[in-house]
Amino acid sequence: MSLYSGPVLPDRCKITNRATDYRTERTMQDFLKQDIQFLPGVGPAKGDLLRKEVNIHTFEDLIYYFPFRYVDKSKFYKVREIHPDLPYIQIRGTIKKYASVGGGRRKRLVAAFGDDTGTLELIWFKGAKWIPENFPPGKEVVVFGKPTVYNRKLNLVHPEMEDPAKIKKVSSSLQAVYSTTEKMKDNYLNSKAISKLQSNLIGILPSKFSETLPSWLLQQLKLATLDRALKQIHFPDSVSDHKQAELRLKFEELFYIQLNILQKRTIRKTEYKGNKFPHVGEHLNSFYKEKLPFELTGAQKKVLREIRADLGSGKQMNRLLQGDVGSGKTLVALMSMLIALDNDFQACLMAPTEILASQHFRSITSFLEGLDVSVELLTGSTKKPDRERIHAGLLDGSLKILVGTHALLEDVVQFKRLGLVIIDEQHRFGVAQRAKLWQKSSVMPHVLVMTATPIPRTLSMTLYGDLDISVIDELPPGRKPIITKHFFDNQRLRVFGFMKEEIRKGRQIYIVYPLIRESETMDYKDLEDGLESISRAFPPPEYQVSVVHGKMKAEEKAISMKHFVEGRTHIMVATTVIEVGVDVPNATTMVVESAERFGLSQLHQLRGRVGRGADQSYCILMSGYKLSEDGRKRLETMVSTNDGFEIAEVDLKLRGPGDLEGTQQSGVPFNLKIAHLGKDQQILILARDVAERILDEDPKLELEKHFIFAKNIRKGSVNKVNWGDIS
Repeated sequence: MSLYSGPVLPDRCKITNRATDYRTERTMQDFLKQDIQFLPGVGPAKGDLLRKEVNIHTFEDLIYYFPFRYVDKSKFYKVREIHPDLPYIQIRGTIKKYASVGGGRRKRLVAAFGDDTGTLELIWFKGAKWIPENFPPGKEVVVFGKPTVYNRKLNLVHPEMEDPAKIKKVSSSLQAVYSTTEKMKDNYLNSKAISKLQSNLIGILPSKFSETLPSWLLQQLKLATLDRALKQIHFPDSVSDHKQAELRLKFEELFYIQLNILQKRTIRKTEYKGNKFPHVGEHLNSFYKEKLPFELTGAQKKVLREIRADLGSGKQMNRLLQGDVGSGKTLVALMSMLIALDNDFQACLMAPTEILASQHFRSITSFLEGLDVSVELLTGSTKKPDRERIHAGLLDGSLKILVGTHALLEDVVQFKRLGLVIIDEQHRFGVAQRAKLWQKSSVMPHVLVMTATPIPRTLSMTLYGDLDISVIDELPPGRKPIITKHFFDNQRLRVFGFMKEEIRKGRQIYIVYPLIRESETMDYKDLEDGLESISRAFPPPEYQVSVVHGKMKAEEKAISMKHFVEGRTHIMVATTVIEVGVDVPNATTMVVESAERFGLSQLHQLRGRVGRGADQSYCILMSGYKLSEDGRKRLETMVSTNDGFEIAEVDLKLRGPGDLEGTQQSGVPFNLKIAHLGKDQQILILARDVAERILDEDPKLELEKHFIFAKNIRKGSVNKVNWGDIS
């Protein structure tokens, strides 16, 4: 009988081939790990700039510094064909004359440039001393840049300049454009210089790039090799070669993220034990029969069934609960906590702010009024005697439910038998903070993460791919859809008239501004200026106004908020401090000033502050006339739909995952270099499907044909925390 129980060893021929491959790969790896300053054309000064400005430390970092777009340098335009809506263009002509214009910071070098069809201006605001020396008046020159209008004249600002005689014939119509910073440009490290460095690097490679996907998968999906993809992404021979290179690199990036996430999820589900909650007893039954304020929606019932199945499975629950603002997530969370209590365990709920924690505490104590369940609130403001009482209750088990902020993470907070952890607004907590919570129990507690930010499917399968996902996609009965309208600034009097009418009906109103003080660089309404005009339009004593913004002391904010919650003030003028944590059923109108300044998810969150009662609610989006294409699309989306998931899809396509990509904010330990979670959804779904098929066949990646996957996951996972174990 063999004592060896590991994977079947490959035959001797494969071992020999792999040894040869390993030596070649080792040589290439050593080459790519070299400090960037040793690349021809770099040196210590530029090396330092590349490290500090764009995080390029090694040769490998440079080759994986991908272009963000491409320009067609095969076409030459005539001056008469140029207009400001064109992308980057190329013109062949001559400099007529140079002039230095303006003074101080406004000083600029202006050149009159033209061909046989007309003239336009070339403008440089800095770093242009060498231009007249290299391109004197009368000399033919090729200029390349983005047409703009400055001082009502068509021009190119900071164009690239080339001598036609020195331009090499390019084999491809596409030329890569790289992202650079002002500091890099000031030191002659522009996009063209980066391209030259890429060319230098590719020219001295000791061998081909080592393949990171098996040949059977490349053939199956008709993907380019890594070596060809990395060369063609920087210097494509044709448009189709560029597309093939892009597909290969995007697939690989998304595939390894999915494979990593799904393998960890598989391991967690099979190897991590959890406390078993087999009983549904007195606590949940009493609440359901005596205290439930209204019939649960179908979506709430479905989610509760999923949670109950997890809690009774004997495996640790790691579930994400998505639900739009007002969909009833807190009620689901409370009923889950009551199941923990029925099985003689404690539960806690952690929220990102004192306002939100206090709101949850009020809701939960109100729901449980008359039932024998002890609930306490622990925040940074909790007084010492109350803290001591709470700590003692947690340790002896008499305190069953604790609601709080990050104060729950303190070492002194210890539970007798913590069974369920609920985290609200997960992305507001750092992952290391969340890890502290499950360390407060000898057996990992069940984890339910709640978010009021609807997450598109493709994004959630990446950001939360290791969590099971439940969605509440139904609003409680009796809620009327919020009516959203967009008005321009010159329609303000009409909006004020509508607001007065709502106040006469006994309703209250929010007005939200993006800034506290006027910005010198952005022409947006600010709270201080707005408060002045509101005070004139809504004078006391007939109208009373509350003010809340981030620069106020906590006590001042609390008093101002209290006046509004109790109905003593009619209007709340605020910055986005009210985005989460304010629940005033009588507030029926949300006015958002400079709405184009806000992101879609933020606008949707703000809109969710109204519509909490049975009365018809409204969201009014105010903006100036000058709107960017994205700004217009955001406002149109808000007016056309109340569906948070539809809004999240549009938001993802417009701006990408945003903050959700950062480990600090979301708990996601990866950086996307080429793929875009909003625009590459089909590639992501393909990568997910392939990863699932591989893991279904071989969960631990032990088969010979999966060796390359296991190796690359190990290579990419060194020194990384398994955030999936945390939530």
